[in-house]
Amino acid sequence: MAAASVVVPKLPPTPPSSSASAPRRAWLAPAISLSPRQPRALRPISCGCASSSSALPSSSVVLPEPEPQLVEQEREAESRPRRIALFVEPSPFAYVSGYKNRFQNFIKYLREMGDEVIVVTTHEGVPQEFHGAKLIGSWRLAPVTMEKISHMLLMWPLLSCSFPCPWYQKVPLSLALSPRIIGEVARFKPDIIHASSPGIMVFGALIIAKLLCVPLVMSYHTHVPIYIPRYTFSWLVKPMWLIIKFLHRAADLTLVPSVAIGRDLQAARVTAANKIRLWNKGVDSESFHPRFRNKEMRSRLTNGEPEKPLIIYVGRLGVEKSLDFLKSVMDRLPGARIAFIGDGPFRPELEEMFSNMPAVFTGTLQGEELSQAYASGDVFVMPSESETLGFVVLEAMSSGVPVVGARAGGIPDIIPEDQEGKTSFLYTPGDVDDCVGKIERLLSSEELREAMGRAARLEMEKFDWRAATRKIRNEQYSAAIWFWRKKRAQVLRPFQWVLRRLFRQPAPAMTKQS
Repeated sequence: MAAASVVVPKLPPTPPSSSASAPRRAWLAPAISLSPRQPRALRPISCGCASSSSALPSSSVVLPEPEPQLVEQEREAESRPRRIALFVEPSPFAYVSGYKNRFQNFIKYLREMGDEVIVVTTHEGVPQEFHGAKLIGSWRLAPVTMEKISHMLLMWPLLSCSFPCPWYQKVPLSLALSPRIIGEVARFKPDIIHASSPGIMVFGALIIAKLLCVPLVMSYHTHVPIYIPRYTFSWLVKPMWLIIKFLHRAADLTLVPSVAIGRDLQAARVTAANKIRLWNKGVDSESFHPRFRNKEMRSRLTNGEPEKPLIIYVGRLGVEKSLDFLKSVMDRLPGARIAFIGDGPFRPELEEMFSNMPAVFTGTLQGEELSQAYASGDVFVMPSESETLGFVVLEAMSSGVPVVGARAGGIPDIIPEDQEGKTSFLYTPGDVDDCVGKIERLLSSEELREAMGRAARLEMEKFDWRAATRKIRNEQYSAAIWFWRKKRAQVLRPFQWVLRRLFRQPAPAMTKQS
């Protein structure tokens, strides 16, 4: 009787064993290295689509070259349109932050490259579509009093609706796990899911990615462990790191906005080093341009004294931004004026702090007003020590305004050591003398200020959103898919081995010689 036979599912090709001399594809190379043999100053990987100043030294780790068949599959994937599901929290269409510009430009250029995109986000300010990408907002949770919560079934809306962040009521959060959202994403049939992290919605994205068996990319945008001691209790820092590790070890790839943040995640062993990649910076150099300098805006920002030196800050007014440091700075610069462009929970305390000083608070500005505010300043100051990158620094420099920023977080990625003193200045965090000295140098010399502003503008013209998007799409997403296939093969291989042993084909019968 013939032996029974089964069809064993074919697994993706397994890469050969690692070899120090083996070649490798660019998208498989580790993006950030902490090896002591590497130079201290790290830069993004050069991929032929970014400036040469963004090149990272290669790591000592050499990954295996995939099978030619897999390489060919990925080359085909790079040329054909992808279907990409983005989970972004808070909404990049309402919440004013640096990553708003990042995701809006990312969606725009993905669509320009022919990809199909669906965006799941919180309810605030969600249009029906953006550059042809379909947008799905979670419904807003109606206020529920404690008296109405009589049983646990009433907690279901928390899985499907958006609700305010307990520590920052203006930021809506959502798990995005309603049947409506899951159904929309399932019908879309994404090739890859990309979620912003940390947050609440990233948990929903993780669950949906596992349900649909789709590769998952997480991009890390807010350094929450640094914020926690300023908003809540220091003992929550360690549990937060554990949550971040859980999330990013479940992802197939982690994107970081700066080398400094990548180092922090590696030092905390959040995930494997070769799964941490850099999302190259970009800036809209047309929207943020020196031509927007405006006399009326300058008069508004100086409270009617446009001839006075003007220092500007643009961004969220939060306690984690170290804006109280600027009080000590302005005490040493009595002839200067300062303007705070933005809003946030720390604004009332700041207004009281600067009540007897020449300070202007404009609230949130957008569009051409924001472009005018940037370009009308003399010096941009950034005291925050917790920036994952600092998009406002990029925008100020693109506007031709030199920056004096803290040498911390992602800001040195924008103003590297070889550019310091040419395009902008860095100061030692917390050092008032160092900060004031560099501001005074700029305010006292119009020639230096203009020369540095021109150099800053020229440097920012190198950073293009289209090139940054192309690298994510063609390299980083391909790497995520490769890691996902490799993980799937490792999970299925034991079952394949058992099936082959149970249903082994009989050896061919030997024919007798006559």
